[in-house]
Amino acid sequence: PASTRCIMISELMWKIFDLVAPPNMPVSTARRLSRDPWVVNWKFVSMRKSLLALALTCKSFTEPALDLLWRHLGGLEPLIKCLPQSLWKQDEKKLEFQRSVTFDDWSIFRKYNHRVRSLLNECQTLNRHMARQMICGTDILSALNSPPFSLPLLPNLTSLTWTETTNETFQYIRLFVTPKLTMLSIHAPSRSLIYGPPFIFGPSERTVLLSIPKWCPSVLDFDFDFDQSTKSTSTVLQCWSHLTSVRTQTVSEAAILHLSNLPSLRVLKFQLPSTHISAATQKLLQRPVFCALQDLDVACTNVAVLEAFLEKLTVAPTVLSFTITHGLYSARALPALISRLSNGCSHSSLQQVQLSITDRRADHDASIGAAAFQPLFAFRNLRKLDFKADSYCIVEMDDAALLQMAKAWPLLEELYITRY
Repeated sequence: PASTRCIMISELMWKIFDLVAPPNMPVSTARRLSRDPWVVNWKFVSMRKSLLALALTCKSFTEPALDLLWRHLGGLEPLIKCLPQSLWKQDEKKLEFQRSVTFDDWSIFRKYNHRVRSLLNECQTLNRHMARQMICGTDILSALNSPPFSLPLLPNLTSLTWTETTNETFQYIRLFVTPKLTMLSIHAPSRSLIYGPPFIFGPSERTVLLSIPKWCPSVLDFDFDFDQSTKSTSTVLQCWSHLTSVRTQTVSEAAILHLSNLPSLRVLKFQLPSTHISAATQKLLQRPVFCALQDLDVACTNVAVLEAFLEKLTVAPTVLSFTITHGLYSARALPALISRLSNGCSHSSLQQVQLSITDRRADHDASIGAAAFQPLFAFRNLRKLDFKADSYCIVEMDDAALLQMAKAWPLLEELYITRY
C-alpha cells in the first residue's frame, strides 16, 4: 500500500522516529539546560523504551531506531549491560566485570559502539543511592583498554563529558577521544566527593592532557575544570584555532592572547593569573580582540588584577560576569571597576552584568553608594544586574536610586543586590 511505501522513505522514517527520541543533544547539555536533571534522566529512559519497541517492530525499522536509541548516552551502563550477563555484576549503583572480555563479547559491543555520538561518564559518586547513573568500576575501564580493534572505543563520538574524575580514571579518557570530537568537558571531583585521596594533577595526567589536541584536533567547545594545570591547559588551548567556547581555570597571558584573536570564540570563562597582566600584553589587547565574544566570565584574586586586564580592552559581549575571590578591600574598589566597564564595553550589546565578591575576609560591613552603579546607566539594553558580596557589603540604596535605575534601564527584568 501507498502508506507502507511512504513510511519506507528513509528521511521521513527518521523524522518520525526523532519525534519519540530523546532530545538531540548530549545528556550533559540537557541536564545543564533543565531546571530538574532528574526529569531529564526520566525522559531519556522513557523515550528510549519507545525507540526499542520500534527497533523490534520490523527489520526496516531496526537500524534507524537503534541509531537514535544509542545516539546520546548518560553513562557506559547501556553498553555494558548489552553484553552477556555472565560478564558483569551489579553492586548497588556500581558495575563490575567478573570475568575476562572475550572476542564474542567484543563482537556484541561493536554492534552498538559506532552509533554513539555523545557520552557523559561520571567516574565516582559520594552516595550510590542518590547517583543519577550507574558507576562503572575502574576494572571495567581497564578491561576496555585492550579491544581487538583500533581505538577509539566509540569511533563516531562528537561529544565527551568526563566528570568526577580521579587519578585512576583520568588516563582512560584516551579510550574515548576521537578525531570527530567537537565538545570535550573534563571535571575534577566536586568538593563533596573528596572523601578519598585528593586529585593530584601529576605527570601522567599532564601527558594525557597534552596529547588531546593530537587525538582530537577539531574541538570547538572545551571545558576543563582543574586548578593545578595552568601551563598544560594554556599549551593545549593554543593548539586549537576554531574554538567557540572555553571554560577553564587559570591560563597564561600567551593563552589569553591566543583566545583573544580567535574569530569564532563566543563564550569564555577563565581565571586571571594572580599577577598583573604585563604592559606588553595590555598593548596587544588594545587591538580589536574577542570580536565574536558574547559571554565573558572572569574570575580573579583582586580588583587590581581585573582592572589591569580591562585597562586597554574593548569588547561587545551580551553577558559579562566578574568574580573576585580573595580581594581585600574589593568592595571599596568597585566604583572604579564599574566605571571602567562603561568605557570598555559596547553600550548597545550588553544585556547582563554579574559582579560577585566571595572572599569573606574582605571589608566586613563595607558599604558603597548607589551612585557606584551609575556608569552602568549607559547600557540602555541591560536586562539583568546581579551584585553579590556575600553578607558583608552594604549597598546604600533608597527609593530615588531605584527609580533612577528603572528609568536608566527600561528593559530591566532582573535586579539582585545583596544587603542594601
